[in-house]
Amino acid sequence: MTDHGTHSDAGHHGPITRPGQSADETLEHAAHGHGDDHGHGGIGKYLLVFLALCGLTTMSFFTYSPAWPWRDQPQVGWAFMMAVSCTKAMLVILCFMHVWWEANWKYVLTIPAAMMAIFLAIMLVPDVGMRLRMVSQERALHMARSSDVKLLERAAAERSAEAPAH
Repeated sequence: MTDHGTHSDAGHHGPITRPGQSADETLEHAAHGHGDDHGHGGIGKYLLVFLALCGLTTMSFFTYSPAWPWRDQPQVGWAFMMAVSCTKAMLVILCFMHVWWEANWKYVLTIPAAMMAIFLAIMLVPDVGMRLRMVSQERALHMARSSDVKLLERAAAERSAEAPAH
């Protein structure tokens, strides 16, 4: 049995990654920092992403400020915050998880998964939209109604009016 570490003809064992260079030599070359990785743009790119994340977070907080033009339409704020959250998640995934610099196979993994997620969300729409059509009597007894919410709000207002002012 031969010892591969002391084998004199290192170019003939293991997969050849470059002409005339064995896999062991390639690994040793990469371990010393001489690989083909040209870096990911340095700290400047990370600082730019950090500033973008800070700006997007500020935009989310803006939905709760008095200057938000759609204060009477909470659905607009929710949609805006979801868009901002998805953008922030995309930035984190692309930059901090180094997906930006991956090979094109990342599309083979992400596009079908995204299509399946969208398909599954669309498949839930009928269940959510028709959840009140056919319910059991027991469930109907315990369901929240808009009149219940009004009663709870009225009780909370009475409780706060009865509380002594300090």
